[in-house]
Formats: sequence, structure tokens, C-alpha cells
Amino acid sequence: MMEKQEKIRQGKPIRMEDIPSIALYMDQVIQLFEQNYHSYKRNEDEKILTKTMINNYAKGKLLPPIKNKRYSKEHILTMSLIYQLKGILSIQDIKTTLESLNEEVQKEGVNIEDVYDMYVDMINENEEQFNENVDWMEKSIAENYNEKIPQPNNEMKEVLMINSLVHMSNLYRRLAEAKIDSLSREEDRK
Repeated sequence: MMEKQEKIRQGKPIRMEDIPSIALYMDQVIQLFEQNYHSYKRNEDEKILTKTMINNYAKGKLLPPIKNKRYSKEHILTMSLIYQLKGILSIQDIKTTLESLNEEVQKEGVNIEDVYDMYVDMINENEEQFNENVDWMEKSIAENYNEKIPQPNNEMKEVLMINSLVHMSNLYRRLAEAKIDSLSREEDRK
């Protein structure tokens, strides 16, 4: 499993220094995402970001207003957050999550670069925790499997691991959805 964990770890969000200081056109944004998120692809046919996606994010007001068909660092950082969120959350949940961030950035109360830096720091901590959890799960499955089933079968160990990982993913997703619902209720009270 260690090589799978390393492959997963290779994917990192776009670094601040990888984003040009000038605004980019849509094709340049797509190219930037393809270069930086290539290792996130499950297969070569998968698209990281498309023109349709960007247009949908803009129409859905997930992004700050776009000026002259050019995308600023702020847009790119927001799209990077969207990319990370869209694997688990619905577009409506992403909109609810990012709404207050976008409002604060527009009012210049919050610097999105600071929020993004904190997010990247959290990712690094999450990866450490992830590796520890995966190692513990593998060890637990190996010990319990050998006790309960007399004939070792590596495929069945993998099936148990997959089920365990999916269960943990569902627990985290449900917690995220509960927090989004809480955010939504707070917005309704304003």
C-alpha cells in the first residue's frame, strides 16, 4: 500500500509561486491546472478543468466577477479550492462553502492568499494523519483477518481495506455536509 500512498501524496495544490502575477486567459488557466494537477488524474482521459467548468463556476457565482475575460490570482486560488471540493461535494454545497469567503474577499476583509496558505498547511498535516491511519487500518485488517479466516487471501484483504476507506470517506463527507448546513443556516439568519 505504501506505493499507492506515495502516488496519492504526489498531488499537491497549486503553489502560490506557480501562479503568474498577471491575469490569465481561460486557456492559460486550463493549462496551469493541467500542469499542476496532472498527478491527481485517475487516467489520462480525465479532464482537470474545462472551459465549460469555468463558465459554469462563473455563472453559478462560485467565482468572483471576471474582468475582461481574464482570470486573476484570486480566481485561480478559488478554482483550486473548487477543484478540491468538487470530488466530494455538490456544486450547491461548494457555493454555500465559498459564498462567505468570496464576499469577504470582495469587501477586502479577507486575503484569499492567506486563507489558501492555511489550507495548503492543513493539507500537509492531513497527509501525515492519512498515512498513519492507512498504516493502522492495514495492520488491523491483517491481524484480524488472519485470526478470523484461516486461509489468507490478499484480494479479500484489499476488499476489506476498500470498504474501510470508503466508510471513512463517507464519515468525513457527512461531517462536511453538516458543517455546510450549519453555514447555510447562519447565512439565512443574516
